[in-house]
Amino acid sequence: HLEQAKPVIKAHKPLYIDKPMAGSLKDVLEIFRLAKQANVPVFSSSSLRYGKNTQAARNGSIGKVLRAETWSPCHIEKTHPDLFWYGIHGVESLFTVMGTGCESVKRGTTDDGRIEVTGTWSGGRVGIYREDPKGYGGKAKGENGESPVGAYDGYHPLVAEIIQFFRTGLAPVPAEETIEIYAFMEAADESKRLGGAEVRIADVLKRDGGTL
Repeated sequence: HLEQAKPVIKAHKPLYIDKPMAGSLKDVLEIFRLAKQANVPVFSSSSLRYGKNTQAARNGSIGKVLRAETWSPCHIEKTHPDLFWYGIHGVESLFTVMGTGCESVKRGTTDDGRIEVTGTWSGGRVGIYREDPKGYGGKAKGENGESPVGAYDGYHPLVAEIIQFFRTGLAPVPAEETIEIYAFMEAADESKRLGGAEVRIADVLKRDGGTL
C-alpha cells in the first residue's frame, strides 16, 4: 500500500491501512518514515488483535507471558512474502500477546507439512505461529496461569479503534510493534530460503534500512 499511502500522507490526513500494510518490510519502513517526516498519524492492524482473550492476556490477565502459540489460515499470494497475505492474522495475535522484543526466527513445518515459525524473544520467551486452515486460535502461558488467545471476535472492536484513531490522531498500535511484526514475517521468509536456519530480526531490519 506504499503508493496508496503517499498521497494521503502528502495531504496530512490520518491514515489507517488494513492488513497487510505493504508487500515488503522495506515498504512498511518507508510508509512509517514518510509519515514521521510529515508528522502524520498512521497505523495498521489485523482485526485479530482485538479478540477479547487476546487483549486480556496483553493487559496482564495471566501476568507476564512466557510462551504463546497462535494459529490461523495462511493463504499464499505470490506477490507477497508467505505470511503477509493471511498469516498476518495469527502473527498479529502472537505479537499482541507477546509484545515486542523478538530477537530471532526459525521457520519449519508441522508434522502434516504446514508452516510453523518459532520466534525467540528477549529473556528466553518463545512465540510460535502455525498455519491452520481450520481457523483462528492459540494459547498463552504466563507467570500466573494460562489462557486461550487468538480467537476471531468479529470486526467491530477494530472498527471502534479506527474511529477513535481518526477522532484523536493517536495510533493505538505503536509503529515499533508493527515494524517488528513485519520483520518477523520477513525473517520467516528468509529462514525458508536458508533451509530453516535461524534469522536475526536485527539483520533483516538492517538489510532493509530500518531500525526499531
